[in-house]
Amino acid sequence: MIRHIFFDLDHTIWDFDRNAQETLMELYDLYQLQKLGLSSCQEFIAAYTENNHQLWAEYHVGRITKEQLRTQRFNKTFRQLGIRPDQIPAQFEEDYVRISPTKTNLFRGSEKVLAYLQKKYTLHIISNGFKETTLTKMNVSGLNPYFRNVIISEDVGVNKPHQAIFEYALNKAAAQKHESIMIGDSLEADIRGAQDYGIKAIYFNPLKKEKPGDVDWQIHDLEELLLHF
Repeated sequence: MIRHIFFDLDHTIWDFDRNAQETLMELYDLYQLQKLGLSSCQEFIAAYTENNHQLWAEYHVGRITKEQLRTQRFNKTFRQLGIRPDQIPAQFEEDYVRISPTKTNLFRGSEKVLAYLQKKYTLHIISNGFKETTLTKMNVSGLNPYFRNVIISEDVGVNKPHQAIFEYALNKAAAQKHESIMIGDSLEADIRGAQDYGIKAIYFNPLKKEKPGDVDWQIHDLEELLLHF
């Protein structure tokens, strides 16, 4: 019997890509990037999204540090689009990190689903997101009341999929493996990390990518959880 549900935050509840897009559209205008030769804001957003996802995948498994991720994602994007290093706005990353966490777009049905689940289960967050931005996102989006614990990898010292962060989370929640389940969008960090530790996992797959054979359970919409819990 499930008693504890552990959620990922970014790309699962908090709509990272939509919030990033809003922020980048604001910064595109603020920095007048069209004058640097970037004629399309959408092209800039697409290049950033691809680079950011790749760098986060490397960060999850410890190949790069927080500082390297933040240093590289916009530098790589600007250079990829033909902007010289001396033309790259120095404060762009700082402004992005300041503005983006204040955005409040959640995946459809998030609050409805969390309110329903909270009545029957104890809910927790396990996030590889950076501490200061994660806490801001939780606060401004009104998510704190739904969750008993917010476990952040920077506090633990290891990222998902490392088993130590799942062990830490279950210990903090006073939960057992057999009564716990993890819900997240990352196959490596959330799903395989949880399964390797010995707890069930639900793959949140809103883009309807092909489901790998080692994934037992997937959903395309959070409201599907209302049918199963």
